[in-house]
Amino acid sequence: MIYTYKELLLKYKSAYQIEKAVKNGEFYKIEKGIYSDIPSAHYLAVIMKKYPYGVFTSYSAYYYHNLTDVIPNKIYLATNRNATTITSKKIQQIRMKDELYNLGKTQIDYDGIKINIYDKERMLIDLARNKNQIGYDLYKEIIFNYRKLANSLDTQKIEEYLQYFINGDKIFEIIQDEVF
Repeated sequence: MIYTYKELLLKYKSAYQIEKAVKNGEFYKIEKGIYSDIPSAHYLAVIMKKYPYGVFTSYSAYYYHNLTDVIPNKIYLATNRNATTITSKKIQQIRMKDELYNLGKTQIDYDGIKINIYDKERMLIDLARNKNQIGYDLYKEIIFNYRKLANSLDTQKIEEYLQYFINGDKIFEIIQDEVF
């Protein structure tokens, strides 16, 4: 299990006692402020512990939804507009208005770790919105995989989500042409 420094401080009452527990092998320091009771921790578990308010989006969400086999070079995390700035070079923070931040937010189990991620319907809308920013080959691969899932996608949910986006009708046309 993974713990924050604050959680261990509640248990051990002082920084000295935490340091002693680490020296005794009760806990392992994974990175600054993050500890584990096993020597190594899955990077997704560390990210979710460190940024519990973060939601996987963009290239990361497509990868974790198995819509592409391209491993993103950064972790793309959405946060609300007022969230603390994420300073890690491995993470690309995407700030959103509250209504968009919460739209389609869900959890999935990936390699035994629960991660916050946007659902496939929300990510399809983002794909259509950002069609020109994504490379052509990657876009085609993701669209191809969405076509395979077309029958399992909730079109009512897509229509509901589109109300929150500018040019929702144009986005819907793109989705209709490309996927359904």
